[in-house]
Amino acid sequence: MAIKVMIVDDAMFMRNMIGDIFQGKKFADEEYEVVAEAENGIEAVEKYKEFRPDVVTMDIVMPEMTGIEALKEIIKIDEDARIIMCSALGQDSLVMEALDSGAKDFIVKPFQPEKVLDVVVRILTEAREFPS
Repeated sequence: MAIKVMIVDDAMFMRNMIGDIFQGKKFADEEYEVVAEAENGIEAVEKYKEFRPDVVTMDIVMPEMTGIEALKEIIKIDEDARIIMCSALGQDSLVMEALDSGAKDFIVKPFQPEKVLDVVVRILTEAREFPS
């Protein structure tokens, strides 16, 4: 079994960059597999329903539906959704709103690959140790 990842960001280069971070990496004995990408919150909600990923990286600022709005919709569908918000520096109030709305953690752009993986590993480990 692979760890299913969904990447949500309105910038294709960011989706590619995050996807590259997971390339060839494993959690325990399971490889990460990017099963879906979305470029806005509306797509994110639809693709979450379709693919039910194990972990989601979600940009906060996107057109049509923000990452926080999408987060809230996904949490309504699956209260155990593991969503990591991606923010730029200076978005502290948005990060707090996201965490209050159910995000598991956040990572700050520009990304350091090892930090992204550290956050994902911690969240997946907690999910296995403390299942709902």
